[in-house]
Amino acid sequence: MSPEPKPPTTTHHHKPKTLPDLFLTTALSLLCLFTSSDKSSNSLKVPFFYSPSNPRRFLKIPTMSLTKDNNHNFAATPQSLSDWLRPRLPSDSFASWGVKPGTKNIHNLWLELSEGETSLADSTPPVRSVNVVTVRILKNDKILIESRQELSDGNVRDRCRPLSEKMKPDETPEEAVFRAVKEELGSIVSGDVVRIVPGSYMKKVEERDSGSYPGLQARYVLHSVDALIEGLPEEEFCTEEAEEYSHSKVEVDKAVCVRRHHWKWVVTNAIVA
Repeated sequence: MSPEPKPPTTTHHHKPKTLPDLFLTTALSLLCLFTSSDKSSNSLKVPFFYSPSNPRRFLKIPTMSLTKDNNHNFAATPQSLSDWLRPRLPSDSFASWGVKPGTKNIHNLWLELSEGETSLADSTPPVRSVNVVTVRILKNDKILIESRQELSDGNVRDRCRPLSEKMKPDETPEEAVFRAVKEELGSIVSGDVVRIVPGSYMKKVEERDSGSYPGLQARYVLHSVDALIEGLPEEEFCTEEAEEYSHSKVEVDKAVCVRRHHWKWVVTNAIVA
């Protein structure tokens, strides 16, 4: 009797996956992962790098996040800042900085950038942006204004406006109010006598030429409040300016600083803040 024939064996040949197959498999896996991770969400959160379509570069020190122009930091020093600004501003205007009575110089602008009080848009012409707090100090039917300032270069600058101060980085308007009072009125009153009038806060934006830096366009974000301060003189008076910057004394001494503030009371509707 002949042996029973064995069934034929089938050999399976596995075709190796090609590179496109691997990409397709990976893509399908990722799609399943994202669609099943959070069905209740209408938006997909992708933790990847995001680049704005039209980024606007700003200069700020002391973090040294300086914008480069022609492969060098344009504000690492007052001199490099001057070199960067000169071709971007009207020559006669830039030459008047620190020379024309009442103006500031390149060291002032560099210190403002160093303290984070000011930012410069890397554009032609440049635009200086600054947040300012204005404190309308009231008493009966009058408001306190700064009539003039005595500067370190011997000049006198007319003001005719309420107490105003550039804001520091991450500073709230309320914090800026107390600091401004301490710096400009602190020689005769203490900051703990300041009371901000509830509901008096207002904010507006103004764009104009910078009076301190002729030829340099400025964007002012103005934060104003009404306040009551006890202990202020009834008549005109003068106060000493507190130390404004904690930076290098060499640079501070080269800047044009305020030495004294002169104040007077005027009827409330005499000025517009």
